[in-house]
Amino acid sequence: MIKQLKSITVNIVAGANTCVVLLMLITAYSDHFNPVDHALLSVLGLGFPVMLSVSMCFVFFWAIFKRRYILISFVGYLLVIPSIRVYVPYNMSSETIPQGSIKVLSYNVQAYTGAPRYTDCFDTIISYVKQCDADIVCIQEDMNSIHDTRAEWGRLYAYCDTLLVSQPSAGNGIGLYSRYPILRRERILYPSLANMSVAYFLQKGRDTIIVINNHLESNHLSVIEREGYRELIKGDMSKEEAKKQSRKLIDKLTDAAVIRAPQADSVAAFIRKHSGYPIIVCGDFNDNPISYARRTIAHDLTDCYVATAKGVGWSYNQKGFYVRIDNILCSSHFKPYNCKVDKKIDASDHYPIFCWLKLQDTDAKKSRK
Repeated sequence: MIKQLKSITVNIVAGANTCVVLLMLITAYSDHFNPVDHALLSVLGLGFPVMLSVSMCFVFFWAIFKRRYILISFVGYLLVIPSIRVYVPYNMSSETIPQGSIKVLSYNVQAYTGAPRYTDCFDTIISYVKQCDADIVCIQEDMNSIHDTRAEWGRLYAYCDTLLVSQPSAGNGIGLYSRYPILRRERILYPSLANMSVAYFLQKGRDTIIVINNHLESNHLSVIEREGYRELIKGDMSKEEAKKQSRKLIDKLTDAAVIRAPQADSVAAFIRKHSGYPIIVCGDFNDNPISYARRTIAHDLTDCYVATAKGVGWSYNQKGFYVRIDNILCSSHFKPYNCKVDKKIDASDHYPIFCWLKLQDTDAKKSRK
């Protein structure tokens, strides 16, 4: 009887383990679903780290009771290695950055509000950028620099540009600050009331480099909704309230993903059209690493964080939302080094991300315009 009971228990646990592995596979490759056609499936990438952790719990269980069943989770992990690599890369840092490399910094500055941590947020950010000593700085939510902050930026960079979505009341802007001359800029058109992507053509020596600064559609979660999400993941609410909050959260996430999809498609189309140029793509994608937006834009590019960094590297720093939504990508004309999400400064709801890029001589010659 006891032997029979053990056998039933093992079968039940093995079945549960298999289900978790299947869910892990779905979440791992959910970025292949276009949100316009499969909205719910497309946002399941957010659950990928959860499925990884749950599957590991089964590994510990089988290690104690039935070691050969570890194979279930092991096979699952093998099948999702590409997604693990994207979500939690592990690379050794390069001790030497090649001479002539371009340092690129991308930072969503939360409109320089710094709330609630700072009263002098702009000064804090400017001081950080000065210390960072980047050659190209891509700023998102750069609402003030077209007004009273322009002079401060001008002291750091010879070439400055800010473009607002429409009018100042729209509440969003894209800024680029560079040591290289800005030849021209081109807005990548897609539907959005408060977000945009801008391509800047920069002159570096005899080469023209395109830098695309992005701020894709937000999930539009209110302060109250974010607090509800934190309570949900902590388990600090009733079953009925948890269902209500979950439905509301899923609706917000899917609605935003549907809007972001054509935005990502437009950016990817621009990249393909200008594939002869050395291209750098920066910005706040407002989506996790296992997402349609990131995969679509990164398709023909190198994700600098995945290629050179290590760890999860979450860049959105609000409690409960530990995810990397800020990115630096580059075309094959560049070799990236030591990409990092810098948690030393918390003057915004995002951490900045930076990387060094070395323009390859052989490709650079081909792409001179």
